[in-house]
Amino acid sequence: MSPTRSHGKHGDFAIEAKALVKRFKTGRTYVEVLKGLDFDARHGDLTMVMGPSGSGKSTLIAALSGLLRPEEGQVATLGVDDLWKLSAGRIDKFRLDNCGFIFQGFNLFPALTALQQVEVVLKFQGLSPAAAKKRATEALEEVGLGPRLHQRPSSLSGGEKQRVAIARALAKDPQILFADEPTSALDGENGQVVIRLLRRAATEHGAAVICVTHDPRLEAWADRVIHIEDGKIIDDERRIPNPDATLASH
Repeated sequence: MSPTRSHGKHGDFAIEAKALVKRFKTGRTYVEVLKGLDFDARHGDLTMVMGPSGSGKSTLIAALSGLLRPEEGQVATLGVDDLWKLSAGRIDKFRLDNCGFIFQGFNLFPALTALQQVEVVLKFQGLSPAAAKKRATEALEEVGLGPRLHQRPSSLSGGEKQRVAIARALAKDPQILFADEPTSALDGENGQVVIRLLRRAATEHGAAVICVTHDPRLEAWADRVIHIEDGKIIDDERRIPNPDATLASH
């Protein structure tokens, strides 16, 4: 990876959430999706959050990152005692300054080239146009897209689109990287590129990487695997990752 500022030491907590409760209204009743859930993630770790559809995985990510306010509980992160006690504007600023996001649907702008997709986020952070272009170019080269800088999404494969999304997230040098089903739309070869980049973001950037997935093939790369069912953690296992694992096709 390109040179980065020093994040928390490997093993230091990046996020500690306590007793998170999230309910959604359906008709006249409420469904509790997170049921008093405790969660933490550390710098340098790739943490896999696994579970069936509807188990609360994506809701957890949204609550941890300031995207979805829980009814109860607190999220302590990067020196902030409780993210949800900040104003909406300060939560947005925290996310911009400290967090990267990779989504299943890529979330690219159709009219922008790969380079522009990454540049626009860096300009929001206050980088000059020249500095943004330099860092965006480095990030895209890092994910193997140096020859594709000026291609728009319509000219890119699914795997290339996901790599643009990863470059956009990594160019910010985030302390916390959230990935929501990042390999679900990809074949084995492209999925392997993606999971190796997430592994390197943890190992070399010192980011806390939190990856929500229902793909058991990804467990080999994880430092920690957490299983959620029905809004509760049912299993939490630390393990030795294998950075040289091979991701077979489904």
